[in-house]
Amino acid sequence: KIGIICLGSTIIFSEVVKSGAYGLVQSLIVVFTVWYFAFWLGKRMKIDPEMGTMVSSAVSICGVSAAIATCGVINGDNKKLSYVISLVLIIAIPMMYLLPWLSGLMGLSEEVAGAWLGGTIDTTGAVAASGTLVGETAAKTAVIVKSSQNVLLGVAAFVISLMWSYQGKNRAEKPTLGVIWDRFPKFVVGFILASLVFSFCMDADTAKTVGKVTKGFQNTLFSVAFVCIGLETRFKEIFSRENRTPLKVFLIAQGFNIVVTLVVAYVIFGIIKPMIG
Repeated sequence: KIGIICLGSTIIFSEVVKSGAYGLVQSLIVVFTVWYFAFWLGKRMKIDPEMGTMVSSAVSICGVSAAIATCGVINGDNKKLSYVISLVLIIAIPMMYLLPWLSGLMGLSEEVAGAWLGGTIDTTGAVAASGTLVGETAAKTAVIVKSSQNVLLGVAAFVISLMWSYQGKNRAEKPTLGVIWDRFPKFVVGFILASLVFSFCMDADTAKTVGKVTKGFQNTLFSVAFVCIGLETRFKEIFSRENRTPLKVFLIAQGFNIVVTLVVAYVIFGIIKPMIG
């Protein structure tokens, strides 16, 4: 959770809006479309709401960070979190190489390819590496789109928190403002405040300098978290019979994400942006 707060300090709104307005529009469309589809699919295939919510966030927003944030929001089971994160990391590896190859086969421009990669691959490091395989412009566009999705993490966490307050485990408890605040994950407030402070209370140079330090803290904390998650993750359980349904939901939702993001990226970066100039 502290790592998520540190992540907020690296998200500077002025930079995202200035260089990624198109990416932000794409992210808004893709995140809400894919999240709803994945959640609906999870309910249809009868996986439990905790798992369904974490899978939906991981597939649609920004992978590991979104899964961790969502687990905190809904006070979810850490074993389910470790399962979802394992899926994200396992699926991201072949996608890093497969999507650049497919973009070349389809003859996509670097901007369209980068927007596609940034919107579908679920870890920022994998996004940057994959974009580099296509070209410099693709890598830059991919990172901008992924950063735009990171911006939406706070918004999504807030919406999920409200949804969980109304539809969570204790349905008999009336969801008053006080109850919602008690259930609301305070680290999400920290994430948003960190982004606001670094965006509007510091000059750009200072924000970037201090942001490098907080980025180091984030990487360290996430690394520790990944090691701890790995200690309680057993790969044979990922493909076990009892986990086959969540695996199917994740793969189908990711496939849907790949197709939807390709269409949206092509329309926004291949048609609208060149037209506007």
